[in-house]
Amino acid sequence: MGFENKKLGFTGENIVAQFLEKNGYKIVAKNFSSKFGEIDIIAEKYEFLVFVEVKTRKICYFPISSVVTPSKQKKIIKTAKYFLMKKNINIFDKVCRFDVATLLYGSGRHEHDHFQIDYIENAFWEQGR
Repeated sequence: MGFENKKLGFTGENIVAQFLEKNGYKIVAKNFSSKFGEIDIIAEKYEFLVFVEVKTRKICYFPISSVVTPSKQKKIIKTAKYFLMKKNINIFDKVCRFDVATLLYGSGRHEHDHFQIDYIENAFWEQGR
């Protein structure tokens, strides 16, 4: 991934974190990683512990949410389980949810000027449960 793509991704994650905070969420962690993968944002609100995958693009040839493939979902779920274990969080104390935030960057004159956010709550879940 090139520098510009990383910068765009980092900007998108910050915008989603601000979006979540404005909607009453507390950001617990950003860019939490394990040997299984990485979770962009972990937030909580009420009884929910939300693991958010953020996808930011300049050009959209297909639905961005389709980039969160089943194998990517499995990595996020394994990383979430690792987070719960590492932070000693009882799974009966929180309802875990996996959300996807997609951002499409428009060509405005100023940075941050034109991000279209599509926030998908409960975008996927662990199969077989």
